[in-house]
Amino acid sequence: MLECASVARRRLVRALLGSTILLAANASLSTVQAADPIRIAVIAEAQAIAGASIPQAAQLAADEINAKGGMDGRKIEIITYDNKSSAADSVRAFQRAASEDKAHVVIASYISEVVLALQPWSARLKLPFITPGAASNEIPLNVHKDYARNKYSFHGYLTSKAQSQAVCDAAKAILVEGRQMKTAIIMSEDAAWTKPLDEGYKECLPKVGLKVLDHIRFSPSTTDFNPIFSRIEGAKPDVIVTGISHVGVQPTVQWRSQQVPIPMVGIASQATNATFWKETNGATEGVLFEMFAAPGTNVTPKTAPFAEAFKAKYGNYPGYAGYTAYDEVYYIADAVKRAGSTDPDKLVDALEKTDWEGTLGRIQFYGKDDEFTHSIKYGAGLVSGMMMQWQDGKQLAVWPPTVANGKMTFPSFVKAGTAAN
Repeated sequence: MLECASVARRRLVRALLGSTILLAANASLSTVQAADPIRIAVIAEAQAIAGASIPQAAQLAADEINAKGGMDGRKIEIITYDNKSSAADSVRAFQRAASEDKAHVVIASYISEVVLALQPWSARLKLPFITPGAASNEIPLNVHKDYARNKYSFHGYLTSKAQSQAVCDAAKAILVEGRQMKTAIIMSEDAAWTKPLDEGYKECLPKVGLKVLDHIRFSPSTTDFNPIFSRIEGAKPDVIVTGISHVGVQPTVQWRSQQVPIPMVGIASQATNATFWKETNGATEGVLFEMFAAPGTNVTPKTAPFAEAFKAKYGNYPGYAGYTAYDEVYYIADAVKRAGSTDPDKLVDALEKTDWEGTLGRIQFYGKDDEFTHSIKYGAGLVSGMMMQWQDGKQLAVWPPTVANGKMTFPSFVKAGTAAN
């Protein structure tokens, strides 16, 4: 009987020891998993004027989060790919991000054609991704049309339609009411994002008091804009309303060298970058362009500090997509925290509930029943536009008054209407 009791005790000790080892192993595994980084792949046009600040801003946000201990103890890891402005290279990078680098989320491109090429892969691989700068209406419309398949795509910038309305809102205040202008010509590059933009312009410009005299679309490979400007001058509009992103330097330089007496206002993505003054050798003086956040502005308490931190780290201020990429890293990390997981479906659900004050304003996404599903919302109290102008080497906000840090002025060769009393 004593021998049997001894055997029983030994068995009990072995069982307890085994359970302790198993629990310790599981605890160790849980600790390792909890400490795994949140991996964000950034696929961007690192060599392009408008795209260069995307990976830089994402890394800055990650560094800030990591310096504070990460998100619930998990570090943010940024994995960058230069897509060389190529849709094919972007697809290969996206596949690599999913299969080799095990990214949990992808921030991808300011070019609409690239983002539209990535949407099917996001659906196939169930890998959430957000664009920091592409504008095409088709991006969120695709999510709305087939939500179950395309729900992994998020549009972290304003749609072309929203941007056209933002330009019209500014034009009404500073050109129609402020300078008594009455006519306009639309000048846009031929690209996926400008088709809905131009339709938006044609709809909203007349409503704010600017009659559209002509609508010019040109190839992004255009090198000589003098014939286009001559055609515009012949029509004698009060203003040229632009939709340009892939180009920017050449039309701006030739606008100045040809002394076109008509102001340019609208969307000029390259003009949002702080290097644009140098790129155009100052020819951008007086050009008006839309932004949603900019250096020296108080859009939110986060706007100016980010711009200054970016300049301190990289030597110049970010372009427009730098602001969005920075915000995206922060609200992705917040979504992971709220989801308690990097599971794609749980992360999508958390991202849909985003309510984050970023550098652009209060960021929320339109829901599955809205036309522009998963695009950020535009409007007062959310994200709304402002009109910037290049003056003496600086980007200054001239509208709205709540964020303005400068007054609108033009080079002597530009006829800028009659100032209202």
